[in-house]
Amino acid sequence: MDRMRVIAGSARGVKLSALPGEEITRPTIDRVKESMFSSVQFLLEGAEVLDLFAGSGQLGIEALSRGAKRCVFIDQDRGACEIVRQNLRAAGLAGKASVSQTQAQHFLSTAREPFDLILMDPPYHQGTVAALLPLVARVVKPGGVVLAETEYGAQLPERCGCLVCRKHYKYGKVALARYEYADEEELADENSDLPR
Repeated sequence: MDRMRVIAGSARGVKLSALPGEEITRPTIDRVKESMFSSVQFLLEGAEVLDLFAGSGQLGIEALSRGAKRCVFIDQDRGACEIVRQNLRAAGLAGKASVSQTQAQHFLSTAREPFDLILMDPPYHQGTVAALLPLVARVVKPGGVVLAETEYGAQLPERCGCLVCRKHYKYGKVALARYEYADEEELADENSDLPR
C-alpha cells in the first residue's frame, strides 16, 4: 500500500506512517479526505478539532495543516497513539496537538472543552457512529460540524440532540455523513416545516 500523504496546507506532501493491517488503522482514501476538508474549508482556520479513532492521525493532521489551531487525537490503541505522535513530528505539528490513549466513549463522557470540528472514522460494521452521536453532541460548539465516515448503508439518525445531518456522500463502499450544530430556534423552524 502506498504511504499516506498530507494533501494540502503547511505540511503538504509529508508522508505519514500507519500500523500494518487494517484492524487498527484503515487509511481514508485521498478523494474522501479531499471531499471532507473541502466541505469545511471555511471552518478550519483557527478551529479546535477532535480526531476520534485517530489511527494514524491523518485526518487531524490534515486539519492542522490546513489552519486548525489545535487538535486532540484519541485512540485506545497504544501503538496507534505512538504512530500519531511520530506523524505529528514528521509534519512539524506536534506543538498544536495532544494525543490520548483512551476509549472514545470515556473521553466524550468526561470532556469539558467543546470543539468546532469533530472527525469520526471508527471501525466499520459496529454501529459506533450512531451509538456515540449523543455524546458527540455534548462537545460540539455552536456552528460546529461533525464528519463521520462509515461503510455505505450504515444506519445513522437524521438528528441527534443539537446535531442535524445535512449531507450524505458516497464513495464506492465508503459513506460520509456531515452533521451540523443546530440551535433550538433552528430546530423549531425545521419542525414547523414538517407536514402535520
